[in-house]
Amino acid sequence: MDPEKILEKLNDGSGVYFNGSLVLRRQTAFQTLEVYDTPELGRLLRIDGCNMTSERDEFFYHENLVHPALTVHPHPRTVLVIGGGDGGSCEEILKHSTIEFAHLVELDPEVIEISNSQFKAVHRGVFAHPKLKVTIGDGLAYLANPSRSYDFIALDLTDPVGPAAELYSPAFFRQCASALSQGGVLTLHIGSPIAHPLRVKENLANIRSVFPMVRPYFVHIPIYGTVWGFASASNSLDTCAITPEEVESRLKQRGVNDRQYYNGEIHRALFALPEYMKSIVA
Repeated sequence: MDPEKILEKLNDGSGVYFNGSLVLRRQTAFQTLEVYDTPELGRLLRIDGCNMTSERDEFFYHENLVHPALTVHPHPRTVLVIGGGDGGSCEEILKHSTIEFAHLVELDPEVIEISNSQFKAVHRGVFAHPKLKVTIGDGLAYLANPSRSYDFIALDLTDPVGPAAELYSPAFFRQCASALSQGGVLTLHIGSPIAHPLRVKENLANIRSVFPMVRPYFVHIPIYGTVWGFASASNSLDTCAITPEEVESRLKQRGVNDRQYYNGEIHRALFALPEYMKSIVA
């Protein structure tokens, strides 16, 4: 039998596909979850027809969502992840020895269930980590009345379409800002400057309406088939204000090993923008 083509549209004119075979498909109370085995990326997770993560390329996304901002923070102790039920972001966060408490708030318990059983290469057992608390619930509702403040918040979300759009609004970013401790920092993905530059512009405008210090950066993500945007946001912490040598020193001091992408030179390079992006992020 010929392998199935796993298709995802990036916009009306382009997309990406991988060959693969279906392992499971489940309709939860919130969304459709699919797991495929692929020769290119290993096991792959899709939500509502969109590629989320895979065994072989997860580090492109998770390391860059987490380490640029978390490494620049001088002593992060408490962290919050909204979404991220595959566990990849929490696994990267807990590599930092300074972390005392990590809190994952995931809407759909079946994302965690499937990830826990099917994606051990992504989460590496993090759901059993003694520093991790998992809460099943709505991140929007949680941040309306958080139980504590956080040094670092990672929004590990689906794209800003449908119900998820509210999680990219100025109102939600204000809730995030209120939940950050002094000197705290937020990170999130903001979309592709190639496939949807207007979305990137709108997301950055919404973030900048709340945070005075916003730094966009861009990474090629194989599973997404294009360059993808991220941003760090803070009232005071500038993720560019660190040298490659300082990055390497902090990674060593905190025992942040087993990285496949992030290092000191990459940190400096992330924030160097090509000319075509400057008008998009202006």
